[in-house]
Amino acid sequence: MKIAVDAMGGDFAPQEIVKGIELARDRYDDIEFYLFGTESKVKPLVKNWERMTLVATTEVIEMGDEPVKAMRRKKDSSLVRAANAVKSGEADALFSAGNTGALLSSAIFIVGRIKGVDRPALATALPSFDGPNDQFVFMDLGANAENKPVHLYQYGILGSFYATHVLGFDNPRVRLLNNGAEEDKGDETHKVAHQLMKSTAAFNFLGNIESRELLEGTADVVVADGFSGNAALKATEGTALMLLKQMKKAILNSGLKGKIGGALLKPAFKEIQKKLDYNEAGGAIILGVKAPVVKTHGSAKASAVANTMGQIRIMIEHNLIPDIQDYVSKHHDDLQSVKADLQNESESK
Repeated sequence: MKIAVDAMGGDFAPQEIVKGIELARDRYDDIEFYLFGTESKVKPLVKNWERMTLVATTEVIEMGDEPVKAMRRKKDSSLVRAANAVKSGEADALFSAGNTGALLSSAIFIVGRIKGVDRPALATALPSFDGPNDQFVFMDLGANAENKPVHLYQYGILGSFYATHVLGFDNPRVRLLNNGAEEDKGDETHKVAHQLMKSTAAFNFLGNIESRELLEGTADVVVADGFSGNAALKATEGTALMLLKQMKKAILNSGLKGKIGGALLKPAFKEIQKKLDYNEAGGAIILGVKAPVVKTHGSAKASAVANTMGQIRIMIEHNLIPDIQDYVSKHHDDLQSVKADLQNESESK
């Protein structure tokens, strides 16, 4: 397996990226890493070049750069060169902790969209605290601010493949994020999407889900439009972090007995914190393109980078992308008929 790494992307690049790749190299003996980055900054950081190759680049796409313009103008940037390596077949997957918009643009316009998938989406695994599984797939996280019903329908397919191939779930339960459980809730887009998903045999649809239920374990795949998905993700992360912070503050301010009780509960708090920690979960994947393209938090440290390499390894090993391509190709007529029916219905109105 060959992974193209944007060594210059992220708040702590290239130091933490290189550390993370070295951790991953020691864990996995079947991966080769191509580090794309500024030679004078990356080369001194590498202690052992076993299964690691440096591809020198001269430009860097910064976090504040306008994504599409940066991708088109900075052709010798670490991100664009890494994406081109995947496009040409020199590498099997692309990793970056850098500019999310630029990575999305590179994934869609360089790596390429799977024929038959209208809108690639950003997906991640979030923790479940009840239910049969300890994680669920959540998408779209902001790749598309606005979606049509057919996009949400396709996300159900893409998310189900990720749930089976990477998380190991059988017959994953799919639900649609909405402002109520009833099928007539939401705007026209979500009402139509609900009916499409309800009537399909492509995945196991169980109906709508509200934001407050996200972590309860009642779904294995939660589909959302990009705006709502991004807002729900950040609200969930922020609330979880604030609660942990306030609980710690309350314990420290509660006197000797409170501190003793807090010390006894420390292992339990650590376990919850670990489950909520994005460094443990790996990265967010852009589903719907021709190769694994994965993004970690810009503030990710070495452990998150290494964990994401393991995530990519599973995706390649379990043929996630080829199986999605095969399914979309075999069901091309069905997917087109869904779009045609929606178009005819729209014109009749």
